[in-house]
This record gives sequence, structure tokens and C-alpha cells, in this order.
Amino acid sequence: MDLETLLSYPWRIMLPEFTILGVATLISILDLFMKEKVERKVLAWIALGGIGLALVFLLFNTGQPVQEILYETYRLDGFANAFKFIFLVGAALIFLTSLDYVNKKDVPYEGEFYYLILTAVLGAMIVASSADMITLFVGLELLSISSYILVAVRKHNLAANESAMKYVISGGIATAVTLFGLSYIYGLTGTTNLFEIQERLAAAALDGYLPVIYFAFFVTFVGMAFKLSVVPFHMWAPDVYQGAPTPVTAFLSVVSKAAGFALVLRFFLVTMAGVIDVEQSRQAGMYMMALGNVELMIALVAAASMIIGNTMALRQTNVKRLFAYSSIAQAGYILVPFAVGAHLLYQTGPHLVIGPALFYLAAYLLMNLGAFAVIQLVIKETGTEDIRGFAGLYKRAPFKAVAMTIFLASLAGIPFTAGFIGKYYILMGAVGAGLVWLAAVMLVTTVISYYYYFGVVSQMYMREPGERAPLKTPAGIGAVLVVCIAGTILLGILPNLALDLLETHFNLVEIFLPARG
Repeated sequence: MDLETLLSYPWRIMLPEFTILGVATLISILDLFMKEKVERKVLAWIALGGIGLALVFLLFNTGQPVQEILYETYRLDGFANAFKFIFLVGAALIFLTSLDYVNKKDVPYEGEFYYLILTAVLGAMIVASSADMITLFVGLELLSISSYILVAVRKHNLAANESAMKYVISGGIATAVTLFGLSYIYGLTGTTNLFEIQERLAAAALDGYLPVIYFAFFVTFVGMAFKLSVVPFHMWAPDVYQGAPTPVTAFLSVVSKAAGFALVLRFFLVTMAGVIDVEQSRQAGMYMMALGNVELMIALVAAASMIIGNTMALRQTNVKRLFAYSSIAQAGYILVPFAVGAHLLYQTGPHLVIGPALFYLAAYLLMNLGAFAVIQLVIKETGTEDIRGFAGLYKRAPFKAVAMTIFLASLAGIPFTAGFIGKYYILMGAVGAGLVWLAAVMLVTTVISYYYYFGVVSQMYMREPGERAPLKTPAGIGAVLVVCIAGTILLGILPNLALDLLETHFNLVEIFLPARG
């Protein structure tokens, strides 16, 4: 590639990514030259400033036509922008909660925590914009390797080291499985570009390779499902969530999981479109059978995640393990639109399928990060991760108890909260598509979740506290609680605000469109 070609690319579309990369590099250099005794919290504020600047650049990119650079391997489109907003807002809230958490006693190398969060977010952003299997894999590994180290950032904590080891091993296996599936797809098409794969897979399908194609996609999905922590690829989540520092657990449950959905959506929607179009036009019967099998497979994974996630959460007394199983169940809820709408996706556009999932991811970000902010405070104050640590919280900290109640009510799907609206749209979609059994599973498991969510609530209001001293709220966590409460209630009362914003400013159809010029 010559210099003239290199300079001809519209690099401004990558300004959010360059900003995060530049700030991560700056923080790592500052951390290297700062004296050991100097307070590192200034690095967190620099990181927050960098995220704010990246959000500004992302706003400028929003609404722009589809553009591609680096030989069509990297894209700017509405789908990528929507997910990048979730990543950056989630990272900003996690930095605010970590201001009170990260200290030299627990995290010997504080600077590592801040720039590794940024590199993980950068990996997630690369995943959201990738139009090529190589850049997709590079983004995924940047996110994964940063996450492995973040889990072990408490270097002298045995539980953290054990969790990191389990995470690395299970993540390495998932990576190998993903590469195995991708190698089949490359062998069938001879290219790594997603849009070229779409065209060549259609030809391969017509040549009789349809069973091999579906085998390749199945293996790839198995590897990628690790990031979603859906059943049966969920076993790593409880141990890793328990052993990781609480802000990292919040990061894994929200930002990393959202990146997993961006990865699966970008890869499967673009590449599978060619195969399904061919089958639709040439063999209508086989098209419906193949698509029906895909929908059934996703529906079974969603149902299993909802059932196992919610029932296993009933037995948990450790609050971080409880939220790990809760996140498995929530991933099942988010999968439901794809189970009921795979055919709608290609016939009417992605808004009916991706739209509800994105709304629920945004709601999940607010209610889950808010809940983890309260969990972090309670664990720090009581020194235990047991649910009984919440006993009498209302008498010691009424604001935090009410905030936690709102977040738990939203996670449970109680009316006038963002979680209720998200589940309502998903449930109505399942009923409308005729998948009544899946809707029934969703309803029953939602009712089951009331038991463990309101078990925490009963501890806060109906148990006597061990200590009666007021529980102080650091400014960073207070700001996170205010933002999350406002967002959870606003999306619950006025959901059309978010849905109209999504439809107006983030054209999800662009995921299928080539660049203009």
C-alpha cells in the first residue's frame, strides 16, 4: 500500500478508536514514569476525558453515509455506531465506579487497570465495525486478552488468580473452536471479507455444499457463544464473576456481553444473507427448512439459558454468582428476538429484530451497572459477598436501598421500568411469531427470577443490620446511581424516546449496505 492510497482513506471515521488508543497509550506511558507513591486516580480522570472525546467524535459520525476503509475491512454504519455508544457509555460508568475501588493495596499496579479497560473497549469497538474475519478476530482477541488480565489485576488474591486461570483456559478453547469454524468458511469461499463471503457462499450453496456451510456456521457459533455466556457455554461465568474485581465483573456482564452480541450479529447476518437468498429463490422448501432449523436452534439455546440461568440463581448465596447466573438468563431473553425473527430479518429489515435487542441491551446496561455499583459499596462496607451483607441496608443507606430496589425490579421486569418494556417487546414478538412455548418459558422463568431478586430486597428492608452506622456514598458511585436510576425509569415510562432515537439516528439496515463511493 503506497502513501497516496493510505492518505486517501477517510480516517476521520476512526477518530473514536484513535482517541481511545491514544489515551490508553498516554496513560500507560504516564504510569511508567510516575513515581510509585504518586496517586493514580488522575489516570482514571484522563481516561474519562478520553471517553468523553470519543463520544463527541462518535456523535459527528452518527448519521453519516456508510463508509469503508483499509480495503473494505472496516466500516462506519448505523449498526456500529449504536453498539459503540453502548460500549463507551458503559466504560465511562465503570470508570466512575472504579474511582473508589482501585487502590494500591488490592491492585498493586493501578495504572494497568485503567488502560486495560480502554484496550478492552477498543477491541469491542473494532468488533462492531469489522467487515472482515481478520479484523473481527483481532478485535475479539484484544477484548479477550485485556479481560483475562483485568480479572487477575488483584495479583495477590487467590480467588482472582484462580478465576483468571479458568477464564484463560476456557477462553482459549473458545478461540480455537471459533478459528476452526472460520477456517471452514475460508476454505469454502477463499476470502475473509464478510460481503465477499456472502456472495461466494451463495455459489457454494448452489454447488451442494449447504451441509458443510451449516456445519461451519454451527462450529463458529459455538466458539462465539462463549462471549455471550449462553447455555451450554456458560460454565465459566459464575467462577469468573465471583473472582474478578467488582468493576471488572460489571464490565464483563455489560460491555463484553454487548460486544459478543455485536460480533455474532455482524458476522452471521451479513454472511448468511447470501445463503438464505439463494435458498429462498431456488429451493423455497429447503429455505424454510434450513431457516426453521436455525430459528429452532436459537430458540432452544435461549430457552435453556433462561431456565438454567434463573433456576441456578435460586441456589446462590454469593451475590456476584447470583448476578452471573442472572446474566446468563438475561442473555437468553436477548436471544429471543433472533429466534422469532430470523425470517423477518431478511424480509422486512433488521429493525424488528435488532431494535428490541439493542433496546434491552441499553436497559440492561443501566440496571446492571447500577446494581453492581451498590454491590461494590456493600461488599466494601461489610467485607462479605454473601447476600446477607445487604441486611438492613434501608436503615443504613435509604437512597442506595431504594436505588437497588429499582434496579432489581427492572431486572425482574416490573412495570414502569426499562427492563419491563424490554421484556414486553420481546414477549410480544415471540407471541406474534407463534412461538407461544418460548413466550411461556420466558414468562415462567421471569416469575422464577422474582424469588432471588426479591430475596435481596427482603434482606434490605426486612432484616436488621449488623452495623447501624450510615453507609457513605463516594461521588463517583453517587453519579452512576443517579444516571442509572434516571435512565431506568425514563426508558420505562417513555420508551418511545429511545426507540425513536434508535430508528432516526441509527439506520440498522446499513449493516447490509455497501459503502457509497
